[in-house]
Amino acid sequence: MHPTIQRMQDIIAKGDDAAIATILAEKVEFLPPTYWKTWTGRDAVAAVLGHVGHIFSDFHYRRIIGDGLDWAMEFQCKIGDLDAVGVDLITLDSDGMIAKFEVVMRPHKSIGALRDAMNARVMTDPRFLKFKSALN
Repeated sequence: MHPTIQRMQDIIAKGDDAAIATILAEKVEFLPPTYWKTWTGRDAVAAVLGHVGHIFSDFHYRRIIGDGLDWAMEFQCKIGDLDAVGVDLITLDSDGMIAKFEVVMRPHKSIGALRDAMNARVMTDPRFLKFKSALN
């Protein structure tokens, strides 16, 4: 298994955006499951993923499939009292950093709960004022 994918398993659910930033490429693209916009850049993506780590509970990867630069990591978690499953689709760059991170999830009700919880968290996080243009 690629060392970045191994580190991702260890840090992604902890909500530590500084640790998450260490595995992201400078111009990483993040495609969330909650809306059709793309977050771009290490600081913004690390901040988003840090918040997600505080919203998800009982998070664990069930299966990891991949080789080289392309990986699919199936996960299971809870969002409040709702169950959710999803897949992190990861593309690494030539330096082994995460260049593209796309998340697909189900069911719809859990995704709505994630969207609501994320909106509540980012509205109280002053860092997101500088990232606000990414939401538009």
